[in-house]
Amino acid sequence: MSHAKVPNVLQIAEGPVTAERYRLLVESVTDYAIYMLDPQGTVISWNPGARRFKGYEDHEIIGQSFSRFYTEEDRAAGLPARALRQAAEEGRFEKEGWRVRKDGARFWAHVVIDPILNPGTGRVLGYAKVTRDLTERREAEQALRRSEERFRLLVQGVTDYAIYMIDRDGLVTNWNAGAQRIKGYCPDEIVGKHFSQFYRPEDRASGEPERALQTAIDNGSFEKEGWRLRKNGEAFWAHVVMDPIRDDAGEIIGFAKITRDLTDRRKVEAELDTARESLFQSQKIEALGQLTGGVAHDFNNLLTAVMGSLELVRRQISDERQLGLIDNAIKGASRGISLTQRMLSFARKQELELQPVAVDVLVAGMGDLLQRSLGPLIRIETDFPADLAMATADPNQLETALLNLAVNARDAMPEGGVLLIGTSNERVGGGHRTGLPAGDYVRLSVADSGIGMDAKTLAQATEPFFTTKGVGKGTGLGLSMVHGMAEQLGGRLLLDSRPGQGTTVEIWLSAATAAAIAAEPVRLPVGDKVEAAAARPLTVLAVDDDALVLMNTTALLEDLGHKVIEACSAREALAVLENNEIDLLITDHAMPQMTGAQLIAVVGERWPALPVILATGYADLPAGAGAGVLRLSKPFWQADLEKAVAGAMAA
Repeated sequence: MSHAKVPNVLQIAEGPVTAERYRLLVESVTDYAIYMLDPQGTVISWNPGARRFKGYEDHEIIGQSFSRFYTEEDRAAGLPARALRQAAEEGRFEKEGWRVRKDGARFWAHVVIDPILNPGTGRVLGYAKVTRDLTERREAEQALRRSEERFRLLVQGVTDYAIYMIDRDGLVTNWNAGAQRIKGYCPDEIVGKHFSQFYRPEDRASGEPERALQTAIDNGSFEKEGWRLRKNGEAFWAHVVMDPIRDDAGEIIGFAKITRDLTDRRKVEAELDTARESLFQSQKIEALGQLTGGVAHDFNNLLTAVMGSLELVRRQISDERQLGLIDNAIKGASRGISLTQRMLSFARKQELELQPVAVDVLVAGMGDLLQRSLGPLIRIETDFPADLAMATADPNQLETALLNLAVNARDAMPEGGVLLIGTSNERVGGGHRTGLPAGDYVRLSVADSGIGMDAKTLAQATEPFFTTKGVGKGTGLGLSMVHGMAEQLGGRLLLDSRPGQGTTVEIWLSAATAAAIAAEPVRLPVGDKVEAAAARPLTVLAVDDDALVLMNTTALLEDLGHKVIEACSAREALAVLENNEIDLLITDHAMPQMTGAQLIAVVGERWPALPVILATGYADLPAGAGAGVLRLSKPFWQADLEKAVAGAMAA
């Protein structure tokens, strides 16, 4: 390095500082290029730092213009000369920019140029120039800026999440596109506002926003689902995560907040929960129906034996007190029959005689009965359209169902009120509220102005044996029976009730069409043919696997003057038929190994002329079972049996 002119310059500029001390100082610096220029910009000194990152040796650069360190475009723009002029005029030049190494590579430099002045005249003697290579720092800063920009674009590009920041006091400081989409606010509408305005008034009043911030501070994070508000006031279900943001000293300077709109998911989950609950209720009702149907069938068999025995014993008693006891027992058996019929209706195992029914005519015909049942405090009103279609139903069961609903309504209006019975033609399409298949229906509604039911009671109303009435005042099978009847008819029972607003019960029945009407059951003949058939003693084969029922049937038939041969199974009955002349076969259906329907099928092939009666309490026999055969419903009185025998023989 040449130092020919350095001592003179330093003596003028620095006074007592010696050239040797200056040289040692400058020569020890390797991170900065420290060199001097003459007034024209020619390099007159060069230190190791300049050699290290500019690449020139002393002899290659001393005596050359410093402008060669500039890019071509900067030289063309006159930047080197302007830098010297600014240093001379303003006392200093400082700037960052691109410079060029010896090998042509560019580097980012921080440049300071100070003029060296003659203290006496103020004339510029030269310039001291310090250059630092900031390429790595600039690249790091650029990388950081690019990263921040990418992050900003990423956050702004997210539309499924509201991502924004709030300061230490809860004021919104930025706002992404997802926040605008979900919450409805533009950035200029919400930035600077408190985030608590996203909460419902009751949540703000309870201090929930403040608790969220404090939880984030205490636990390092806050996460919760709950209702939030959009700009238009609409509530939505949100999943919220809030994390505190800390500075280098660990002080909290704000919070990062992410909100996701889960309203649709919550709706789907609610629908799924409803579907699960409906399935559970359906399975529960189905299980109860199977149990109830089985119990009712067995109870029917027991009642058949009880009723027959009571009838026969009553004829042999003359004592008034004993007759009273027997009559009381018969009344109890009759109530048992009513109970089993309701149980079978709930279980959808009640035998129904389907036929076209004019519902409005049926209701009108029950007017006097309904009014007597309801009493004078309740007024009955009706609303029937003139063009009401006929429904497919069992008229007797429908009358019983309507009477049950009316009695329930009466009990719900102890102070009196109005019972409105209405009908309408309905067309059901896909996704209808009833869940019924598409088609035409007749809707029968019974609405009262009574006390109504809460949601819990309404949910249990059609369950068997559930009742809100006192002990002994209700079986809990009224609505269950109506529900079972409607389902068995392929319709639906719907309930709508609110406390203090009354109850509306709807029975939906298929409109009567040729396809919807089931085969008519065999009906008993009337007149002379029945009387003639009843007068002749018969040899009857009675078949039942229940010994009590078989004994009862035998006793009733023998009391009517017939000879009876008993069989405890279908196989035993076939053996009897092989060896005896039989005038009439009476068989139960539910028997092990071979059912009554299967027995009837074999008899029809081998003894086609033999009259048959199928005695059963079941309605849901296999398809075709007992088709065209006279059916006797259990339990039965002797008069029912006598009529069935006469009808079978006269057919």
